[in-house]
Amino acid sequence: MEVLKEKVEEEEAAEREAEAEKGEKMVREVRKEETTMTPEMLRELEKKLSDIEITVPEKPLVITKDTIDIFKLPWSYRSNTPKEEHLLQVADNFSRQYSHLCPDRVPLFLYPLNECEVPKFVSTTIRPTLMPYPELYNWDSCAQFVADFLAMEPLSDPLKPPSHLYSPTTVLKHQRGNCFDFSTLLCSMLLGAGYDAYCINGYGSQDLCLMDLTREVCPLTMTPKKTVQEKEVAPPKKYAVKPPRDLTSRFEQEQEMKKQEEVKAEEEKRLREEEERLQEAENANIDPLHGLRVHSWVLVLSGKREVPESFFIDPFTARSYSTQDNHFLGIESLWNHKNYWVNMQDCWNCCKDLVFDLGDPVRWEYMLLGTDKPHLSMTEEEEDGLNDDEDVLNEDEDVENLGKEEDDKSFDMPHSWVEQIEISPEAFETRCPNGKKVIQYKRAKLEKWAPYLNSNGLMCRLSTYEDLECTKILEIKEWYKNREDMLELKHINKVTGLNIDYFKPGHPQALRVHSYMSMQPERDRIMEFYETARVDGLIKREETTKTMTEYYQGRPDFLSYRHVIFGPRVKKFTMNSAESNPRPMVKITERFFRNPAKPADEDVEERVFLILEERIQLRYHCREDHITASKREFLRRTEVDSKGNKIIMTPEMCISFEVEPMEHTKKLLYQYETMIQLKNEEKLSRHQVWESELEVLEILKLLEEEEEAHRLKISIYDTKRNEKSKEYRETMERVMHEEHMRQVEAQLDYLAPFLAQLPPGEKLTRWQAMHLKDECLSDFKQRLIDKANLIQARFEKETQELQKKQQWYQENQVTLTAEDEDLYLSYCSQAMFRIRILEQRLNRHKELAPLKYLALEEKLYKDPRLVELLKVFA
Repeated sequence: MEVLKEKVEEEEAAEREAEAEKGEKMVREVRKEETTMTPEMLRELEKKLSDIEITVPEKPLVITKDTIDIFKLPWSYRSNTPKEEHLLQVADNFSRQYSHLCPDRVPLFLYPLNECEVPKFVSTTIRPTLMPYPELYNWDSCAQFVADFLAMEPLSDPLKPPSHLYSPTTVLKHQRGNCFDFSTLLCSMLLGAGYDAYCINGYGSQDLCLMDLTREVCPLTMTPKKTVQEKEVAPPKKYAVKPPRDLTSRFEQEQEMKKQEEVKAEEEKRLREEEERLQEAENANIDPLHGLRVHSWVLVLSGKREVPESFFIDPFTARSYSTQDNHFLGIESLWNHKNYWVNMQDCWNCCKDLVFDLGDPVRWEYMLLGTDKPHLSMTEEEEDGLNDDEDVLNEDEDVENLGKEEDDKSFDMPHSWVEQIEISPEAFETRCPNGKKVIQYKRAKLEKWAPYLNSNGLMCRLSTYEDLECTKILEIKEWYKNREDMLELKHINKVTGLNIDYFKPGHPQALRVHSYMSMQPERDRIMEFYETARVDGLIKREETTKTMTEYYQGRPDFLSYRHVIFGPRVKKFTMNSAESNPRPMVKITERFFRNPAKPADEDVEERVFLILEERIQLRYHCREDHITASKREFLRRTEVDSKGNKIIMTPEMCISFEVEPMEHTKKLLYQYETMIQLKNEEKLSRHQVWESELEVLEILKLLEEEEEAHRLKISIYDTKRNEKSKEYRETMERVMHEEHMRQVEAQLDYLAPFLAQLPPGEKLTRWQAMHLKDECLSDFKQRLIDKANLIQARFEKETQELQKKQQWYQENQVTLTAEDEDLYLSYCSQAMFRIRILEQRLNRHKELAPLKYLALEEKLYKDPRLVELLKVFA
């Protein structure tokens, strides 16, 4: 590896020397011709200088000590506990033994420095955390969040692991990190969600390490494979009508098939040549560091969370890969929050032959004893041998004692030094750094935005290109969110000019899909609706310049299809022509579902109104046991002739074909009533077509207004963006503050009655202040005396009434009944209770009155209005 590194450095130095010689040569030429410079020479020199491309290296926004205030970090970030120091000693001893036994392998990535320049063991940097968001409960959503939330920074040295490994909390705060930071954060989230996840230190391809997706196909462009369900073929009937003979030419069919095969072969040849050209271009750009680029990713083992098979996750792109994928070229070690394992298997065939049985010490050397990883792949013979060995160990006492010593030497992993990983709702909603992220794929570009960042609610845009240089756009897909018009997806085909808008349920017109070439009315368009949200059961409406087709479902009149053909308009078309100058209707075709309440011969299947020809054609449903259906045609005429005479119904005005003729259908009265009914239904159909045209204009006008306004809806729980909720909250806070101020002002001012006796605006003198104090105290003293007298008077009154009642009882005791005695006893108990309460109040008042008087006196001396004037008397 060192030899290859020196070779790369020599090649870079040679390139720099060649560029320097080229620059010096041009400078000498300029100096040589400096004396005689003509305008032509100046233009030529300017052209040469403009052809020179100077690349200014951008300064990476890396996380450094200058961007981190270490004094605000917890103590666990800035120091190690004794158990962590012991762990570092164990790791250092393990590293020295590994280097001694495997001198040809690179040093292990065990205890890099954290953001406070303190060495920390890699396993303690992982902090398993279950996020409080249901969206982050599955591995794919967790990986997508990490890939979107963080910005990628390449390793400073692509051949070595980083010297620093920051905590997931710091990485989340700055939203930047390298592959090891990505993997640590993702592994912490997956372990918290219950997955058996591990961080891996290994080697990856150039595209994987540099997050180069220009050779990968965008997942959004891949169409899912449709499962074709085989239709059940009904068994042939015994008595069935033979199909008509196929009179097409077999020779013409063979020639057509040959032409199609030739076109297909030419297309395959073109694609194959293009793939070969691309492969040659890729082979020409062979990575000189192939197999040596250090990369970190996440391994998820099968077992937990019903994972059927182990797989890799690239934290940069959130894509899952098989453990046999060619992007992963080797593994040095892996770890989780419990232990650290070193790969002892040969990676000559990348990771395809690796066995991820972490309980096998031959394949994976673990650092700490007491690993809880069982042997995942063991044969029955190995299990029998293991059982025999266990029996021998149980019989051998020395081996038991040795096992006890080993148990005593086991060392548990200390708890993580990282604080609890927290993601605020604002950060979870914003996702991308600065609210935007751009990913370049093969012939595609994906752009992502945070919610509410764009005024039109745009969340994601996928641009598909025809060439690899991404210059010719084929189509654009835009995803929207939080739109009031419920627009969800807009698909724009730049080649055909076709636009397709997809809406979520909730549109004012129940619109689901709108396909159009132009927003002008009476142009080619297709509108699909949510039939459950419409009263008329309309599913789809197809419109061209001269036709309109509507499809229905679930109507009470069983209408399923209506097709209208329009004629040329007499007057010039304007925006409101559908109402004032509608298009003339030439033909209206309507089809109906089968109505089981009617017989088939009376249930119309298709109805055609030939308006210009004044004819109405009917075709009825066919019976199950018949092969033909009844038909009827009416020649619609005006009810009166040119002279004003009524026209009588004649048999020639109705031409019918009936499978099973019936008597009542042959009568002229029945035919006349049917024709009158059809006339009314024709008027109704024409009116409904006119309403459909008006509805199309209304929808187009509504869509244009929504596109111009593009208002966004805000949840009532979003207190930051919801202006109504914010105004209501501020109003309530203001009302509560005003109420509090009124309560404060409403408190009684003990000096207010006495200050009101003085002239307004006059400054108090010392003697006036003394007089105010004395008056206030004397008034308060009088109130206390009055309250005591009131209680004493009530006490004496209750006592006298009780004495009178007792005297009355003594005088009338002989003549009293039992009820009177009960009333007397209850009165005595209540009177004694009142007297006892009054006595307690009087005693309590006598105890508290002096204290209240002294408290008021002290309060007066401390009153801000009198304190300065009463200092002398204090």
